[in-house]
Amino acid sequence: MSKLCVVALVVLLTACASVKKVESGNRAVGDRLTVDIAGNWNHLDYPGIKPAQIWTMEGLTVDEFLIYSGVKDGQAMHPGNPVGSQKKDIVFRRSMQIEEVVAMFEGVLTRDGSTFKLLKLEPYPFGGGKGFRFEYERTRKLDNVQQRGLGFGAVDRGELFALVYQAPRLTFFPRHKERVEAIAKSAVIKTLP
Repeated sequence: MSKLCVVALVVLLTACASVKKVESGNRAVGDRLTVDIAGNWNHLDYPGIKPAQIWTMEGLTVDEFLIYSGVKDGQAMHPGNPVGSQKKDIVFRRSMQIEEVVAMFEGVLTRDGSTFKLLKLEPYPFGGGKGFRFEYERTRKLDNVQQRGLGFGAVDRGELFALVYQAPRLTFFPRHKERVEAIAKSAVIKTLP
């Protein structure tokens, strides 16, 4: 019964979402982040996803590309999301170490009862400075789909910038992994005056 409720919620959210095609080329995401886009990405906008933008190549129930641009100290991650709304808000803090930022993403991705296993975490250049890269496995509670995920991020001037991509591990994740890595390599975080 609870699976049916979650499916109904996903359908309802998708119905409330606006969808627009993301044109290829250099694109600004927020005030300070730019990325080079190639491919047929779609940007979905629906309640409960802020402060992220969510893009998809295959459709929301298949793959998700979460883009965080300039998350401020004390800002809640997806505070209006009805999935896991009974739980305490997960908040970004500028003082977080890399491991704590990744743990924050784990919290965001498991609010619905899904499981998360960190596979790799390493320093990695992102946005023109020092950053990090992580890989993970997630088992989505809704349908037990085994997903692989890849994330990149950096904290610049106290703000979080990150890209997190996840998709079913056997077909869709390998299909778009290189494309996501190219987007991450192209990321530029603009400095403030």
